[in-house]
Amino acid sequence: MTKQDLRIIFLGTPEFATESLRALVEGGYNVVAVVTMPDKPAGRGHQLQYSDVKKYALEAGIPVLQPEKLKDEAFVEELRSYRADLQIVVAFRMLPEVVWAMPRLGTFNLHASLLPQYRGAAPINWAVMNGDTETGATTFMLKHEIDTGNMILQQRIPIGEDENVGSVHDRLMEMGKGLVLRTVDLIIDCENSGTPLPTTPQPEIAELRPAPKIFKEDCEIRFSDKTAQELKNFVRGLSPYPAAWANLTINGQYFENVKIYAVETMDNGQWTMDKSSIIVPCKDGAVRILELQAPGKKRMDARSFLNGIHN
Repeated sequence: MTKQDLRIIFLGTPEFATESLRALVEGGYNVVAVVTMPDKPAGRGHQLQYSDVKKYALEAGIPVLQPEKLKDEAFVEELRSYRADLQIVVAFRMLPEVVWAMPRLGTFNLHASLLPQYRGAAPINWAVMNGDTETGATTFMLKHEIDTGNMILQQRIPIGEDENVGSVHDRLMEMGKGLVLRTVDLIIDCENSGTPLPTTPQPEIAELRPAPKIFKEDCEIRFSDKTAQELKNFVRGLSPYPAAWANLTINGQYFENVKIYAVETMDNGQWTMDKSSIIVPCKDGAVRILELQAPGKKRMDARSFLNGIHN
């Protein structure tokens, strides 16, 4: 079997998934169909927006399936009609067994964490928010329980102490696409040699850190509840998206839902504002707000923000 013989269905939605799909297509692998989320209205005009994966699939001339319900009989039959040998999932929703068990070689997932840590929807955010110094990605075979299947390959990358989730996301996206290709090549090699795919059960760990979906209320900064370092990690783990936020009174003006993109820690301090600094006390010291964005305004550094108020 060659990579042109292996019939692949790819399931994914955001940019993170698109890079793996692009690597497969440009690498000469036989992607016969793509499954992605239905189009959603967005913006002021509520025009339907395609997912990043759909945009690329259409450019590449690959059939696109967009089921509302993954157990829908018509969708399942259409999926079956492509006679896929293998399915690959990157940043998609939970699949029912009728879908993930369909291909003869099964379905593997690329997950952006060092499994078994950070099972869930937002693994990159939570790793940075928790102050981890490294993360990575794992390919594993799907089974009933989410993110628990046997691991195939895993690769690590460091997290810089000032790095935000946007940067980590981009590096993992780049690394992840290579991990997907290596996993497919390994599956092909095992098929050709008649040997089982080597997989490893996820290790039992006493303290597992989950990675649940993050909602707006989860992003509120409560300065008195966290240490300066915890606040810094919290902010960079949500920057640039979905962004930490707080309600602030600055120079007598009350600002709701101010997005905060970067802070630096300080040993001690109190509420301080001049023409260049916003310093906020917290549990064990203070943080200096470096970048922020008020509703209806552009993202800017603290000096520019304060100058706008003074003027």
